[in-house]
This record gives sequence, structure tokens and C-alpha cells, in this order.
Amino acid sequence: QVQLVESGGGSVQAGGSLRLACRVYGYSNSLYWMAWFRQAPGPEHEGVAAINIGSGDTYYADSVKGRFTISQDNAKSTLYLEMRSLKPEDTAVHYCAAASTPRLTGSWWRVGPYNYWGQGTQVTVSP
Repeated sequence: QVQLVESGGGSVQAGGSLRLACRVYGYSNSLYWMAWFRQAPGPEHEGVAAINIGSGDTYYADSVKGRFTISQDNAKSTLYLEMRSLKPEDTAVHYCAAASTPRLTGSWWRVGPYNYWGQGTQVTVSP
């Protein structure tokens, strides 16, 4: 069983920065991918960024390219999302997710393949 615990959300003004962290507990050897999703008010989750745990390859939504960086610290079993130049439209609950599916290169942004989710952390960006 795998448990994901996020931290690092908060409130900032536009142009500011935040770093989110996601600590992985439990049997993580079964995981191939980790990602960050976000949910603004409404039902849809948006895939923000993902990382292939084995290769370290990273993937980003167009809306965050050049501003966000996803990274992993295997020694600390922690996933990070460094967010810079934040905009009001980045306001959302941000979720950490992990998948035990090996092939997600063409579909990393889809919610379905991720079988472990954190509880979410709120990010609020004011104008």
C-alpha cells in the first residue's frame, strides 16, 4: 500500500513562488510515474506535470511550461513541484498522484491511470 502526503501550499501574490512537496510512504517500488494535478472550482482535474520515476523524464502542461518544475528526491521519497511566476489562474487544489502503470508517456495527464492520490493542498494566487 502507498500513501501520499502533500505539503507546501499557501497564498501568494501574482508573480510569487511556492514549492509543493509530496512524501511517499509505503511500498514505492511498484510505482513508475508520479504527477501533480490540480482542480480549480469544478469537477475537472488538470494534469500539471509528471515524471517517469525510472528515467527522470519530465512532462508539463502547456499552461505551466517554463514556470513550473517537477523533480524527485529518491533518498527522501519525495516529489516536488517548484512553481514560479504564479498567476491567479493557478489557484486550485493541487494533488500528488502516483501510477503503477509503466507506459504513460502519451497519456500522463489522464486521471485514470493513477491509482494513488494525496489529500490535496490549496494554492491561492491573488492579483
